[in-house]
Amino acid sequence: MFNKVLRENNIVAALLTIIRVYLGYTWFMAGIHKLTGPGFDANGYLQGAVGKASGEHPAVQGWWAAFLDTIAIPNSGLFTFLVMWGEILVGAALILGIFTTFAALMGITMNFAFLLSGTTSTNPQMVILTIFILVAGYNAGKYGLDRYVIPFLRKNVDKKIHHKTAEAYR
Repeated sequence: MFNKVLRENNIVAALLTIIRVYLGYTWFMAGIHKLTGPGFDANGYLQGAVGKASGEHPAVQGWWAAFLDTIAIPNSGLFTFLVMWGEILVGAALILGIFTTFAALMGITMNFAFLLSGTTSTNPQMVILTIFILVAGYNAGKYGLDRYVIPFLRKNVDKKIHHKTAEAYR
C-alpha cells in the first residue's frame, strides 16, 4: 500500500519534487564547487581513504582500499573527472526531473562510494532521501521533464522495437 501511494499519488509526487530538487541542488553545487574551485583532484581524497583502512578501528574495509589502491589511484585523473562531472550531471538531472530514476541511481552509487571511503558527512541523509526517489520511480519525476520525456520515449522506442521485431520474423 505504501509503495502504491509513493508511486502513484500526486501529493506525494509534489513532496518528492521538493526532495528531488534539494538532492539535485546539493549534487550540482558540490560539482560546481569542484569545477570552479582551486584545482580539485581526487588523488588526495583517494589516498586518504586508503589510509583509513589500517589501524585498530579502520573506517574503510580492506577490499575497498584494495580497489582504490589498484584501480582508482592509478586512474585518479579519470576519477576526478567522473566525480566532478557526475555530481554536476546528477544534480542537473534531478533539478530538472529528467531521467530521474537513473540520476538518483547514479547519485546513490556515488554516495555509497563516498561512504565506503570513510566519508560520512551528508551521505547517509542523501542515501535515505534517494531511496524514496528510487522506489517512487516515475512519480518522482512527474513534476519535471520526465512528464514529457518518458512517455515520448516509451511511445517511440516501443514502435521501433516492435517494428524491428516484426521485420526480423518476416
